[in-house]
Amino acid sequence: MQITPIKTRIFTPPKDNLFSLIRESFKNLQLKEKSIFVITSKIVSIWQGRCVKIENVKDKDELVKKEADFYLDRDQVPESWVMLTLKNNLLIPTAGIDESNAKGYYILWPKKPFQAAKEIYNFIKKNYNLKEFGVIISDSHSTPGRWGIMGISISYYGFYPLKDYRGKSDIFGRELKITQSNIADSLTAGTVICMGEGKEKTPIAIISDINFDIDFSEFDSVKNNPLTVNKDDDLYYPLLNSVKWKKY
Repeated sequence: MQITPIKTRIFTPPKDNLFSLIRESFKNLQLKEKSIFVITSKIVSIWQGRCVKIENVKDKDELVKKEADFYLDRDQVPESWVMLTLKNNLLIPTAGIDESNAKGYYILWPKKPFQAAKEIYNFIKKNYNLKEFGVIISDSHSTPGRWGIMGISISYYGFYPLKDYRGKSDIFGRELKITQSNIADSLTAGTVICMGEGKEKTPIAIISDINFDIDFSEFDSVKNNPLTVNKDDDLYYPLLNSVKWKKY
């Protein structure tokens, strides 16, 4: 498997053209079938104009509350570093709002991220004559019990995101009962570390020569996201349910 970070021009808030950026950046590339294109959520948000001038926001916490599905007040978090939130069925600080590489703006998470992934997919399919490929919109998040951040997919399109091992046997013949590999997030984690978090200017990466089977069936994740777990079936439900979440 090969991960190729793509160097681009600076993508400028509060609004810029993602499709022109793709055209410029892919100009000298030989794009391959069965590749996956990973695009950071920040440039998708700038493309959508999801940027708010910092100087115009009196209280960032109020903005976070509006953007979050559920939130905890800052004073519930050690050192009051961030507000802890749930958004789009993901545990994420500050509802994904970011200030880095933002030129004086708060950059919000993309609106309708699965629909955005589909639009990017359709653009690549139309302009680069690819038949089997996928798109992931990525972001970084922290993991309980660990320092540091790692990549996660906030949406995807064009492939089935799980590999199901249920009903199959391990090497000693034991039947696997609940194991499913999360392809979307696993690929994203490896890609985001290559894209960087600072001033690398590599907000796009291409994963090619993938050495395991992926179902590139143009799976429509806008209508159905099999990664989403019903809260009553979530292994972490007892933990998440014990928190006194608030809603704006």
